[in-house]
Amino acid sequence: MQTRLLHEDNGQRTFAVILETGEEVLTCLQQFVTREHVLAAQITAIGALSEVVLMYFDWDQKDYLKIPVREQIEVASLIGDVAEAPSGEPALHLHLVVGKRDGSAMAGTWAKRVFARPLKSSLPKAPRTCARSKIRNRGWR
Repeated sequence: MQTRLLHEDNGQRTFAVILETGEEVLTCLQQFVTREHVLAAQITAIGALSEVVLMYFDWDQKDYLKIPVREQIEVASLIGDVAEAPSGEPALHLHLVVGKRDGSAMAGTWAKRVFARPLKSSLPKAPRTCARSKIRNRGWR
């Protein structure tokens, strides 16, 4: 994982985080936000992944349905946030749209460890913290 501070002004910092082929995305991002004490941020990224498990929230069942994508995919859009979990640690929440070889796209909440091929992300850190809270009947958001 390579990181670089791109901009800093009035308490707000913007970082670039670049993952190389084979690095585990969620672990690297969690290590980065923990190391940099990021408790409020937005994340965007593009790149490629070896595979992914997406999740779709089924409101009737009050549970996530897992959608495995077991092939190399392009990350057309990854957006998410970092907020402070009740434990005080930074919590990642990511959504992504991926493109498959046949041109079809799939989207959902990120569910499982996956490995980059590579992935470039931008992370503007806010000068204040945001707290994550439990939404009734849904779980942590």
